[in-house]
Amino acid sequence: MTSTTISPYTGTGVALVTGSARGIGKAIALRLAQDGFDGALNDLSSKTDQLKDVEKEIMAIGKRTVVVTADVSNEDEVKQMIEKVVEVLGGLDVMVVNAGICTAAPMVETSTELWEQTFAVNSRGTFLCYKYATIQMIKQGRGGRIIGASSGAGKQGAKYLMAYSASKFAVRGMTQSAAWEAAKYGITVNAYAPGAIDTELAQEVGEEFAKIDSSLAPVDVSLLEHTSSLADSPFRSQILQREDLAVLRK
Repeated sequence: MTSTTISPYTGTGVALVTGSARGIGKAIALRLAQDGFDGALNDLSSKTDQLKDVEKEIMAIGKRTVVVTADVSNEDEVKQMIEKVVEVLGGLDVMVVNAGICTAAPMVETSTELWEQTFAVNSRGTFLCYKYATIQMIKQGRGGRIIGASSGAGKQGAKYLMAYSASKFAVRGMTQSAAWEAAKYGITVNAYAPGAIDTELAQEVGEEFAKIDSSLAPVDVSLLEHTSSLADSPFRSQILQREDLAVLRK
């Protein structure tokens, strides 16, 4: 059986990144390609054109890549996604479960539909990706790396983000449980939990905040450098560029 070695800084093997058509997922996929990994790109089918653009960037780096559209909240689609990656690229060594959604709403205006949709993508989607990535990595017998996407709001609940915060708290719990179970197979499971990141999604959520509370004007990230204090941010954190997150090390 082929052996794959993965170091903290560079590696070889196959990395699958969900939600990689834009934002954090795109930055992570490109960084992994620069670090030596072949890349599998995932997002919804409605974002195929964006995925194809990322695919071209990875090919320009000189790495193999494949686009696999799937809804991470759908179990059959997650299974088929991983099967396709293995078929085309020969295995799965790194799984970055980045796909997620966020909608701002006051608690008293949060609908059951919004709650369930948020948990379907952020929590069930993470569970399914963890599960089937682990199954594949156990089958390969060479360990692996699984990384989930929590949030600063998954460590401390955020105003107007009850559904999102709760779903990201769930990711923390799943990650810790999965880490215990997967360790004996040489598989590590971790999650990143950033504050505000300069992405299209953050811009959209910022606009929602401003509609809810006029005192929370959307942040003009074009005026920011790589980091900037946000004392009045609902996250009470910093805004980072997505590329900064992609290169954060232990």
